[in-house]
Amino acid sequence: MTSITPAAPTGHRAAASEARKQRIRDAALALFSQFGLRGASLDAIADQAGVSKTNLLYYFPSKEKLYVAVLQQILDTWLEPIRAIDAEQSPETAIGDYIRIKVELSRDHAQASRLFCLEMIQGAPLLREDLQSKLRLLVEEKSRVIEGWIARGSLLPVDPHHLIYLLWGTTQHYADFAVQIEAISGRTLADPAFFDATVENITRIVLGGLLPRTNADG
Repeated sequence: MTSITPAAPTGHRAAASEARKQRIRDAALALFSQFGLRGASLDAIADQAGVSKTNLLYYFPSKEKLYVAVLQQILDTWLEPIRAIDAEQSPETAIGDYIRIKVELSRDHAQASRLFCLEMIQGAPLLREDLQSKLRLLVEEKSRVIEGWIARGSLLPVDPHHLIYLLWGTTQHYADFAVQIEAISGRTLADPAFFDATVENITRIVLGGLLPRTNADG
């Protein structure tokens, strides 16, 4: 009689495998962001991840494929806040929440933001297909949400694309140019008071130019 392998070990092995892949991606992010695609070696990445080079290549057959996997994970993480924007929300809530979450990402994932920025500066040679497909579709979807707010009179007329570009650039500036900000202000997003002030000021500036003024406002 043929024995059946229990499902639990398979699930455990799958979880262990995914954890190993994530360690590899994390190590690759650290080294790619420091040395770039060409400067980071697979041997160094494998050593930092605590796996053999053979094991690394089992999951990611080449350094380029590993680099793309890291960038795709960054893109997915960075797009979660914009995916959460919903037409049923008020623009104040949706945009305010988006700004806070993006500043949190700039605080907690500055390394990832800088690597993504470097890829964009270089012309996105390995990520262009993702940008032209899922990113473009997502931006078009959320542009229609913004257009709906404008049509209802909840938001002043604005080109949705330029609003999205503005939000991207403003929030990620605090990650990509953290050294410059610290040199000028002597503070970083790790300081809770500076974090709150950053979120409050960005939100007030953006919404101040977008929300219709009420009679009470004069």
